[in-house]
Amino acid sequence: MLLKKIIKPLILASLCAGSSYAIAQTKVIYNANGYTPLYKGKMLKGEVQQFSTLVIKDGKVVKLGGDTLKNSYPNAKLIDANGNTLLPGLIDAHGHVIGLGDNLSQLDVRGAKSVNEITEKLNIFADNKQDWIIGRGWNQELWDNAQFPTAADLDKVVKDRPVVLSRIDSHAIWVNSKALELAGITAQTKAPDGGEIIKDEFGNPTGIFVDKAEALITQHMPAPSKLDISDSLDAAGKHLLSLGITSTHDAGIDKTTWEVYKERSKLGNLPVRIVAMLSGASPDLKTMLKAGRYQDANDFMSIRSVKVYADGALGSRGAALIEDYADRANYHGLMLETQEKLEALFTLSFKSGFSANTHAIGDKANKVVLDAYQNVFKKTGGILLRNRIEHAQIVTPDDIPRFKALKIIPSMQPVHATSDMHMAEQRLTEKQLSGAYAWKTFLKQGSVIAAGSDYPVELANPFDGLYSAITRMDHEQLPANGWRASEVLSREDALRAFTLGGAYAAHQEFKIGSLEKGKWADFILIDKDYFKVPVDEIYKTNVLQTWIAGTLRYEKDEVTSKK
Repeated sequence: MLLKKIIKPLILASLCAGSSYAIAQTKVIYNANGYTPLYKGKMLKGEVQQFSTLVIKDGKVVKLGGDTLKNSYPNAKLIDANGNTLLPGLIDAHGHVIGLGDNLSQLDVRGAKSVNEITEKLNIFADNKQDWIIGRGWNQELWDNAQFPTAADLDKVVKDRPVVLSRIDSHAIWVNSKALELAGITAQTKAPDGGEIIKDEFGNPTGIFVDKAEALITQHMPAPSKLDISDSLDAAGKHLLSLGITSTHDAGIDKTTWEVYKERSKLGNLPVRIVAMLSGASPDLKTMLKAGRYQDANDFMSIRSVKVYADGALGSRGAALIEDYADRANYHGLMLETQEKLEALFTLSFKSGFSANTHAIGDKANKVVLDAYQNVFKKTGGILLRNRIEHAQIVTPDDIPRFKALKIIPSMQPVHATSDMHMAEQRLTEKQLSGAYAWKTFLKQGSVIAAGSDYPVELANPFDGLYSAITRMDHEQLPANGWRASEVLSREDALRAFTLGGAYAAHQEFKIGSLEKGKWADFILIDKDYFKVPVDEIYKTNVLQTWIAGTLRYEKDEVTSKK
């Protein structure tokens, strides 16, 4: 283990040194079916430029043009795109990088149709685990009874070691009796404010912990080492590059991850560009804020925002609603912070020069967060910091215009709508749904949407998100014409949300997000023409190559001619 700790940084440092020469070359990518949105000082309205040749020098875009442009650069390295479609590198404006990396090595029960299916997978997975068994992805809404499971279900398979399985949205965990025992959880245990312990008719904990109650269990789990975090970063980066993601926003990091990110940034071996948000729930928040904003010279690491958590998620009924849940009488969900605490966090962030990016899913949470922003802007300022509301899923029609008035960026994940639509119809009334997943309404009023996936809650594939944004249908093209179809986006608007929208939200619209002169040459080659392929083919798009700063970072196979 010690040898691994010594060798790995040396290898990574040498890789970084080896890449510095390549970035200085002039390269000409030709024979491409290229598209790029254009910024030109306009976030909301802008043309899409087509081109067949891309000229790169020192890792940045020099010029776009037609087939003859390559003749002007006789000494450049010529790279044939073989007629494949070329797009700017895609930006995921809301993900969880280390969570994704962890998930790739943990028990994955995403899509399981029953408790039995999960316990069968657990039984196999547990054979090679001697301590805590960690997994993710269960969703009771996919099961016939749609009921929360219990510790007893897990006990049938594993009794001697603690098991902790996170719900698909990470806003609830399901544990076995050994985990309850190690954490000292009994019928007398009370949930903290902003959390819920699901109990049976006799008052005994069932094994389900929602939102802040999760900490009653997770505080006893072994903390990952810096090497663990670094390994998860590499695993996540490799996966994201294969999907065409060249930049990602990491929604909430702790102090150890913050340290790893800065260390890797200084070595110059980050796998993708990362815009990291400090976790507002971290006990080390003030220490991290005191260190100031961080930006490396090549724009691979940016830290200038705080992730704040206002409520839970819709699937676990933790999203805070103004009126009752349609499927749970006299229940409004969970506010994780009071408005007073939100205002204190915003004030602390703004005075440190950091923006605040606040998780809010339910209409009550969105209203309270908007009120908190408004109050703090009046007292402290900070309105120009490009603050965000993460998810902004269920918003009253009266509150939607306040995003524009308060310059709040709605950071939204289109695939949430197509994942949630059946469940949302059960959880919410028509009144509550009237402002739900309202991407088009936000765009029409002049708000900039920063689009993402919320991986590993959802799959990280951005073409799933683009498809959802354009169709509001599942992969079987249902419902016909799309769910609440008035909110569909055009292909142009969807692409801007996954490129320039994310760049703008990170104060990087002059650096990435489009292939314009002087910007970093981050781009991808794909096997389908995004603008012309039948809509049901969009989510099937394969990424052939991913380039960052003019350097090839991922290649699927040998690129063949597009026919």
